[in-house]
Amino acid sequence: MKRILLPIFLVVFTGCAELAQIAKEIDTNRPLTQTEVISGLKQALTIGADSAASELSATNGYYLDQLVKITLPPEASVVTENISKLPGGEKLVEDVILRINRSAEDAAKEAAPVFARAVTGMTIQDGFNILRGEKDAATQYLKSQTYRELYNLYQPKIKKSLDKEIVGNLSTNESWDTLTGQWNRVAGSIVGKMANLETVDTDLDKYLTEKALDGLFLKLALEEEKIREDPKARVTALLKRVFGQ
Repeated sequence: MKRILLPIFLVVFTGCAELAQIAKEIDTNRPLTQTEVISGLKQALTIGADSAASELSATNGYYLDQLVKITLPPEASVVTENISKLPGGEKLVEDVILRINRSAEDAAKEAAPVFARAVTGMTIQDGFNILRGEKDAATQYLKSQTYRELYNLYQPKIKKSLDKEIVGNLSTNESWDTLTGQWNRVAGSIVGKMANLETVDTDLDKYLTEKALDGLFLKLALEEEKIREDPKARVTALLKRVFGQ
């Protein structure tokens, strides 16, 4: 009797396993629900934002990454060239750039919670727009929701670096104001206008803060691209399902 039941049991068991697998495949291929889309996108945004912020907040996260390293604006070349002629001048200039990048790295430590709050507020419509949008749609969504708060986070730290003295009891900001003030007087004169010289209205800490945020969102866009295009980057079953379809 046992010998008869065993093959029957195996057939029944195997059949159940196959049916379960088929059911699983059908379930995997069914249309995405709204809940799945929103949950999957929130996961993707959270993972991508955490990764980008973590990478940039590490020591040299900005400074040694040529994609995002923050440098002084082109108009600063007159200042940097003159300082570089002094003994140790090149090191002074690089120290300024290092301090600016260190400030950005410090600010990036506080970026993840800002992103997390934006993710929480995502609507169903936001989710489907992101899913069907461009390859950086999620990044653009976060940028629209967080830019002002992140700017207010980064800007004081950047400004603090610029206010530190570099040489001759002058800070980078003071040197910049002196340079642009002198240049604008020349550019605004009759001779300057005849020569088609343009005034320089660059706000240094604003310019550098925007560059720091450009780097942050560039890194976030790269993380988003990985999740959209590389199956290996979809580290949860939900991400595989949402972005796989």
